Amino acid sequence: MARLRLKTLREMNDPDLTDKLSELNADLAKLRAEGAKGTLKKQTGDIRWIRRDIARIMTILNERGSKRNHDNA
Repeated sequence: MARLRLKTLREMNDPDLTDKLSELNADLAKLRAEGAKGTLKKQTGDIRWIRRDIARIMTILNERGSKRNHDNA
């Protein structure tokens, strides 16, 4: 899985970001289940990067949401 760059994430619109967020959450759940079963092999480091990508997307969405709320007030 390729890591997501902040520049490319900022260029995406909100629906694309939410789609990517749900995709990453599904991947993370799959990797965690494999880890619990003991079948996780070389993807142990992927969990860290997926968590960070999820955090990046959520930060961007929250920044955009707070910016909209601030502009409306």
